[in-house]
Amino acid sequence: MTFLLDTSILSQPLRKNPSLPALARWNQAGDHTCTTSIVCHAEIEWGLLKQDDPHRQRRYHELIRPRLTALPTDSTCWKIFAQLKARQFLIGETVADLDLLLAATARQHDLILATLNKKDFSRVEGLRWEDWSR
Repeated sequence: MTFLLDTSILSQPLRKNPSLPALARWNQAGDHTCTTSIVCHAEIEWGLLKQDDPHRQRRYHELIRPRLTALPTDSTCWKIFAQLKARQFLIGETVADLDLLLAATARQHDLILATLNKKDFSRVEGLRWEDWSR
């Protein structure tokens, strides 16, 4: 595996107006080089439940959920998360906890985080990430 797809990438096939550059980059990389996190699935499922749209929920369970392996969070991941969160606090640049958990997962597994969220992930020291918006 090379890439950890964050929620902004993983959810693209479900969007009414998906990011074509992101989908093209995912296609170019190929599913065999990609994984995701259980955190991304939780974020997508929360959004779908909030929208209460059975059609989109069905599409998610058919198209997205089975497509990639979802890495779990374990005690090592949570330890890295704590280190990242403390570092962000000390430098005065907060990043959302779920984004830090994805960053911790990518660091733990030595993966490049693929995202459309360069604003937050660019501020996480030592994280390898790529902007798939272009």
